[in-house]
Amino acid sequence: MSVSAERHDRVLVVRIERPEKRNAIDAATARGIDDALNGFQDDPDLWAAVLTGTPEVFCAGTDIVAGPGEPTPRGGPYGVIRRRHTKPLIAAVEGLALGGGFEIAMSCDLVVAASSASFGLPETQRGLVANSGALLRAMRCLPLNVARELLLTGTRLDAARAHAIGFVNRLAEPGRAVEVALALAAEICVASPTAVSATLQALEEQWEPDEERGWAATAAAERRIAAGPDKQEGLDAFAAKRAPRWSNPG
Repeated sequence: MSVSAERHDRVLVVRIERPEKRNAIDAATARGIDDALNGFQDDPDLWAAVLTGTPEVFCAGTDIVAGPGEPTPRGGPYGVIRRRHTKPLIAAVEGLALGGGFEIAMSCDLVVAASSASFGLPETQRGLVANSGALLRAMRCLPLNVARELLLTGTRLDAARAHAIGFVNRLAEPGRAVEVALALAAEICVASPTAVSATLQALEEQWEPDEERGWAATAAAERRIAAGPDKQEGLDAFAAKRAPRWSNPG
C-alpha cells in the first residue's frame, strides 16, 4: 500500500509512502489518499487530519512514468486537490514538496514544515504549466511577486522563508513535522467542531468564484502547451538529463 492512515484520538494522520518514487502520485496512490480522506470526512469522531509523506520527502508531484490516474469524484486530482473541506486538513512537510506536492500543500488548510523542507514549482523547466492548483492558489497563499518568481523560474522556496511570508504556519525541527502538526490539530480540536466546520465552509464559499476562473485559466494554459512542441521536449530532456531545446513562440 502506498498510503496508510492512523488515528490519534480525534485526528487522522494520512501518510503517502512511495519513498522509492519520492512519493510521486500514481493512480493507486491517488485512490489511497481519496479513500483515507473520504473516511476522515465521513467519520464524526474525527475532527482534523494531517497529510504527510515520509521522513525524507513530502511529495514530488505526479509520477511522470505511470501518470496520476483520473481525478476522484470527491477529491479531484490526487484525491485531494479539489476536495471541499468540512474539517481542517493540515500538511506536515518533511524534505521536498515539488510540483504537485507543493500544490497538495496549497490545497490544505494549514501547513507545518520542518526547517529543512523546501517547496518548488519546476513545471516551466519541463515545458509544462502547473495544473493542480498553483496557477490560482499560489497568488492566494503567497505574496504575488513570490508566486510569480516560483512559477516562472522553478526556483525553490525554503521553509524559513515560507514561514516568514506566511505560507507555513509553524516550523518544526527536522523529523518532527507530524508531531508539531498533531499539536496544532489538538489545538483545533479544543474548539467546537461545528463552529470550525462552519468557518471553513464560509471561507471556501467566498473563494469559489475565483476558484472557477482559476481552473478555467489553468485549462486554457494547458491547451496552449499541448498545442506546441515544448511539452514533449521538456519531458524528453528531463528523461535524458540534458538541457532542453525550446521552440521560439514567435
